[in-house]
Amino acid sequence: MSHQRIPKRKAAIAAGGVVALGAAAILLPNANASQDGASDDVAAAPKTLRATDAPDLASRLAGLLGDAFAGSYYDSESRQLVVNVVPGDDNNVIVRAEKAGAAVREVDNSMTELEAGARTLKAQATIPGTSWAVDPRTNKILVTADSTVTGDRWNRLESTVRSLGSGMATIRKSAGTFKTFASGGDAIFAGGSRCSLGFNVTAGDGAPAFLTAGHCGVAAEQWSDAQGGQPIATVGQAVFPGEGDFALVTYDDPATEAPSEVGLGDRTVPITEAAEATVGQEVFRMGSTTGLADGQVLGLNATVNYPEGTVTGLIQTDVCAEPGDSGGSLFTQDGLAIGLTSGGSGDCTAGGETFFQPVTTALEAVGATLGAGEGAGAGDRAGGEEAGAGEEAGGQEIGGEEAGGQDVGGEEAGGQDVGGAEAGAGDQASGEEAGEGAGDGSGDGSGLTPTH
Repeated sequence: MSHQRIPKRKAAIAAGGVVALGAAAILLPNANASQDGASDDVAAAPKTLRATDAPDLASRLAGLLGDAFAGSYYDSESRQLVVNVVPGDDNNVIVRAEKAGAAVREVDNSMTELEAGARTLKAQATIPGTSWAVDPRTNKILVTADSTVTGDRWNRLESTVRSLGSGMATIRKSAGTFKTFASGGDAIFAGGSRCSLGFNVTAGDGAPAFLTAGHCGVAAEQWSDAQGGQPIATVGQAVFPGEGDFALVTYDDPATEAPSEVGLGDRTVPITEAAEATVGQEVFRMGSTTGLADGQVLGLNATVNYPEGTVTGLIQTDVCAEPGDSGGSLFTQDGLAIGLTSGGSGDCTAGGETFFQPVTTALEAVGATLGAGEGAGAGDRAGGEEAGAGEEAGGQEIGGEEAGGQDVGGEEAGGQDVGGAEAGAGDQASGEEAGEGAGDGSGDGSGLTPTH
């Protein structure tokens, strides 16, 4: 474990700091955002901004444009927010969006139509092994079916998608199986179950606590920071399945020091606050099985039909994960908490998709705060609208030293079979032997990159 021990006091586990990485972390610093010399008088020039500031502008535009707003996404190459607009008879909506600083794209499907399509899928095609989310980059609903969706179930899904009309949705097949990523091994433990700590927080009553996945919280009530060790924390609230996948776990010792950070082996990323995700945003995930992985946000408000039940309101990404990573931290390179690992399909060898519980929603539901007490939302970050030059002073470059010489893919982690939790959270008693030494590597490599 990479958590810090405080003399005479039990210290909390640094969020995500659970393994030494075989291929640890370089989080490349973003270039400073700027207005590229643009004057406020040039209303039609899209602003350049960080992905973490894009939700603020998107939220303002959603209110400004009303029914004409059809979603938005972040273009990482141009560092601009792209807003989909259905102009109808009012071409002024395009002018308003451009004046606000967005790059505008005219599309056919309104958000009302796309949300209606998602409701139809929920009513007619809630099939285990499927998911759907609005993809603003295609202006369609992206429907995904895992390898278990075959025969009559596939025909039912395909028929429902066709009923939505041409150009409303697309189906893609996933080679893996949708499952929650819980297993046995190193991180936080409960009997034969292993999950990953997400973020340390302060509970509503002021007690030190942490967030993890809800399917971990419903699997066991007490959790330890060492395999076979004494419990150090007790589940207070847990949601799974249903409207989210999150749990609040309170440290049993009220003197526990719970740092707001994500551990990467030999260093940490300070976590300052929670933030909303944006489609197109680059994100990083830390987990106890696979260490650090990176990727992009693909969709928001995703619905996932796990074997245990349907979960709504998730973030869809192309970040990889494996059993044991459940509950782990999804964050940005400049220290914003984005999500908690829920589940998905695939692995970190072949790749796959992973869904995350938004941290902002979890904090609001359990009444906890993160960082400087601004964890319930991200709308009031200073400079959020302008995202001007120099705002990235909080960004941190992490790299240059090996955090451990360990292959975290499974062979070196105590002989663990990290693919053995296919049935999800209800079948976690598969890994009591897994990986007590997973965090003890001391390699001397350099030139480090994320595992994905």
